[in-house]
Amino acid sequence: MRAFAELLDRLSTTQSRNGKLALLKDYLRSAPDPDRGWALAALTDGLPLRVPLRRSLDVLMADKIDPTLYRLSRDYVGDTAETVALLWPDAARPMDASGANDRGPSLSEIVAALDVPAMHVAPVIGSTLDRLDVRGRWAFLKFIGGAARVGVSSGLAKTAVADAFGLAAGDVLEAWHALSPPYAELFAWAEGRAPRPDATGLPIFRPLMLATPIETADWQTLEPSRVAAEWKWDGIRVQIAATQRALRLYSRTGDDISGAFPEIVAAFSGHDVTLDGELLIVRDGVVAPFNDLQQRLNRKAVTQRQRMTHPAHVRLYDILSAAGEDLRQLPFSARRARLETWFAESAPANADLSTEIAFESFDALASLRADARAAGIEGLMLKRKGSPYLAGRVKGHWYKWKRDALTLDCVLMYAQRGSGKRSSFYSDFTFGVWRGTSAGGRELVPVGKAYSGFTDAELRELDRFVRKSTVDSYGPVRAVEPTLVLEVAFDAVQPSSRHKSGVAMRFPRISRIRWDKPAAEADTIENVLALTGAEPASD
Repeated sequence: MRAFAELLDRLSTTQSRNGKLALLKDYLRSAPDPDRGWALAALTDGLPLRVPLRRSLDVLMADKIDPTLYRLSRDYVGDTAETVALLWPDAARPMDASGANDRGPSLSEIVAALDVPAMHVAPVIGSTLDRLDVRGRWAFLKFIGGAARVGVSSGLAKTAVADAFGLAAGDVLEAWHALSPPYAELFAWAEGRAPRPDATGLPIFRPLMLATPIETADWQTLEPSRVAAEWKWDGIRVQIAATQRALRLYSRTGDDISGAFPEIVAAFSGHDVTLDGELLIVRDGVVAPFNDLQQRLNRKAVTQRQRMTHPAHVRLYDILSAAGEDLRQLPFSARRARLETWFAESAPANADLSTEIAFESFDALASLRADARAAGIEGLMLKRKGSPYLAGRVKGHWYKWKRDALTLDCVLMYAQRGSGKRSSFYSDFTFGVWRGTSAGGRELVPVGKAYSGFTDAELRELDRFVRKSTVDSYGPVRAVEPTLVLEVAFDAVQPSSRHKSGVAMRFPRISRIRWDKPAAEADTIENVLALTGAEPASD
């Protein structure tokens, strides 16, 4: 446990990707089995445990501290694991056989101990906390909580496995779905003690090919006749991996989202194919706003009514394999032809093909792109016709040419502390625009919330402003004097009955702090609707 606690502690204070990668590689090479496998599970797909952690901690902490004080402390710290680790009283830890302090349970011992009915989980957590110091308690709660939040993505952890043992990252990702925690077969293969895990016949995830934003210099390397153009749709990228035995619908990060979209699973079941596409909500041939798709995401199950009101649809971009043949090394033009042939023969329901856009010059394509926003489209994708399907964001093959961001001057209304390394700063900002007239009375109505787009130095300035300008507080949220203007960039605005303004921004980020601009000159709700063509939602 100590080695894992030290790993998490150092990961949480290391900002660079390469630094985190080095820490992970050292741990994976030195930690024993099965502990390193359980650690890897906690950092990737999660432990195969269903622990009622929040409820158990509430019960345990009720005996240690006044519940109101505990709640306020948690709100202030911004992290439950850190709060409990600090508040939990240090116990006299037993000595081991050598006379040293108990080092605490191993990760495998923790997993075994928590494999009990829910009613017995709280006592196990309590006895484990008693055996650990502050850092150990924090790491233990992160381990079983399902979200370590130390700046390590599932992809980075898998990359660390590949780098630590000299494996190809793509091979690790493709073998991953033949494995389960604590990944004994993975480490046996990585250390040369066993062959590569066999995923034959399984619907494995193959790393997606990603596009890079097109830059001015890129245009000099492209010829219209050698480039295919498609619309960039505002959904989520998915991969359909189907075999005769099973089917999985994966997100771009390799998460299995099949349970939330049974109609897609049904449409492609029985085929032997791997397809790349965009998951959308489509009604009567019209792509619905992304907000509609969000109603279906992050669900383990979906009702028949939800399927009727929010019908899922996949717009297919590419084909990676068919009938057991790997097609990824073929040029894009050849894969596109194979995709069209497969689709014509198979005709799956709830799906169509992404249309290739005919164009003679990039100037003509730019004219089409200018109308993308009005059509509810994110922009364009440009793909070299000769490109193989390569894992990751490989520069020089696929480009995304997104529509320009919209910007508005908004007034800061509320602020909330961040989490992790931002838990001491007010870094989550809610902002609004004016509604009404000066004569009839104006009010600010919120249109979005952002926690990115500013530098560390600007964050400190914003935090200082919030502390000096607070006029009221609601639990962890502070209301501030409405005097600071933020220039906010965003991709779109959608109607929203949940917001007082009747609209909500998509992907808002703070692009500039307008210390120079009076709040009275910030934008109005009419400006929002004029930019987007949206109509206010009814209250």
